[in-house]
Amino acid sequence: METLYLIDQKAGLGLEFSKLVSMMNYTRVTTIDAVRELTMEELDFLYDDQANSIGMLLAHMADVEKAYQIISFESRDLTDEEVNRLNPGLDLGSSAREQIKGNTIDYYLDRLTEVRNTTIKMFKTLPDEWLFEQTPFWWNRPANNYFKWFHVFEDELSHRGQIRIIKKMMSKRNES
Repeated sequence: METLYLIDQKAGLGLEFSKLVSMMNYTRVTTIDAVRELTMEELDFLYDDQANSIGMLLAHMADVEKAYQIISFESRDLTDEEVNRLNPGLDLGSSAREQIKGNTIDYYLDRLTEVRNTTIKMFKTLPDEWLFEQTPFWWNRPANNYFKWFHVFEDELSHRGQIRIIKKMMSKRNES
């Protein structure tokens, strides 16, 4: 925590991976700070019948990171079986509203930690140059692995913003 605001060298990682992990760590700490005290009821709260719950968003974060492990570490698209295993968390929507509920905060935090530990373990085996390897990506445009992993934590940041809004909506509803 003492070095949370430093983008610096991390043990066992090259300089470029250290920069990336520094940013990923900050993002994760702020996500956890936003959710750590939530009850199951708060994690499952839906402000309307089309909404995502906080629990759904946390599951999405873990599933997106798992998907990017496959996409980048294995240099391939997900199989139908992998998509089915990661859904409904990847896609969210009505299926997720039906299936992602009734879990404690520890369930979600454990999933996030497990996936992140796998990511960091793999990062430690790769040279910094791997981050700059390019492959066709969205709409067949070139992207490097650095961008793909930037997208993982950028997606988390975006959903953390949603989580903060949902928490405000819950508190307003509780005030009524």
